[in-house]
Amino acid sequence: MNSIEQDVEAISRIDVIPKILEVVCRTTGMGFAAVARVTQDQWVACAVRDEIEFGLVPGGELVVSTTICNEIRGSGLPVVIDHVAEDPGFREHPTPKLYGFQSYISVPIITSGAFFGTLCAIDPRPNILSTKQTVGMVELFADLIARHLEAEARWADSEAALLSAHEGAELRDQFIAVLGHDLRNPLASIDGGARLLLKTPLDDRANTLVGMMQASVRRMAGLIDDVLDFARGRLGGGFDVERRPDTVLGGALEQVVAELRVAHPERVIDAELDPDLTVESDSRRVAQLASNLLSNALTHGAPGEPIRLTAHKANGEFRLSVANRGEPIPAEAMDRLFQPFSRASVRPNQQGLGLGLYIASEIARAHDGSIRVVSDASETCFTFTMPLTTAASG
Repeated sequence: MNSIEQDVEAISRIDVIPKILEVVCRTTGMGFAAVARVTQDQWVACAVRDEIEFGLVPGGELVVSTTICNEIRGSGLPVVIDHVAEDPGFREHPTPKLYGFQSYISVPIITSGAFFGTLCAIDPRPNILSTKQTVGMVELFADLIARHLEAEARWADSEAALLSAHEGAELRDQFIAVLGHDLRNPLASIDGGARLLLKTPLDDRANTLVGMMQASVRRMAGLIDDVLDFARGRLGGGFDVERRPDTVLGGALEQVVAELRVAHPERVIDAELDPDLTVESDSRRVAQLASNLLSNALTHGAPGEPIRLTAHKANGEFRLSVANRGEPIPAEAMDRLFQPFSRASVRPNQQGLGLGLYIASEIARAHDGSIRVVSDASETCFTFTMPLTTAASG
């Protein structure tokens, strides 16, 4: 679609224009009125009201050099003719003779400082048009059309920018998903190599290095899982959960605590858990939520202070809390705490992607639950709460 066709379409989307053309014809006595797009090379009717069978329809063209509108494009001034035969400036003009009109009015439409075209009207009979009221009315309508066109252009620009941003975000998320998936293979090779090394005689230094390699592998695997979950959520797949009745959740949470104790032997993690705790839930996802909350506490909590994990059922709800001591979360960071990539704005010197709390909150939402946080000088506590039964089963 070329620019002229786009202009014709833009005019067609302005609902008020047919009414404007009707009012122009009724109040002036003119039988033909139009909104014309006028350029150096073209005169194109964008909207038309034709009661005299002039023969133009929207999209129809006149040879621009034969129109008075072309002169208006050059001067930027309106042209008003009550009676061509009695007008010394136009009675010998070729345009009235060519198109057979005796009365004529045309005013420029200026959009964003540039000439767009004209609002014009003609009739084969003479009409009194040169009154201040009539000219003022047509100029007002021309200005109204210009404002609509400018609004239409701003809307189109905004829509294009939004579409571009959406496409860019989708492409970025697809890239993240592919990257996260493809990183798994070399990571698995590193992990397999470390396991083989542990089966061979090694000195203490080598054993330490292999242990560090395995810890790095676990950390990288966790980061990849976070990235893939984030990309899946952003691409529309959401956070899949499969809540099973009588899921033994206590054992899954104990395993998370055990793994983090091994990874952080210098830290104390206290857990109040019933190994036989059963909750209708997706144990893998709840364990991931607990791991993310504990990892957040390990990262941001005071190094010499214990971290406390509790999980229990009460009053038709399951509650899991992770508490740590340390600096309270700044009040200005609370609102964006569960937004992705927000870590830098909360703790600028901390490492990580800032996806852990976001993913934990999405897992909570997928279980029809939520996470709230209370943070003051005494401690910071994240609490995940969810109903014991789903809406469908309840």
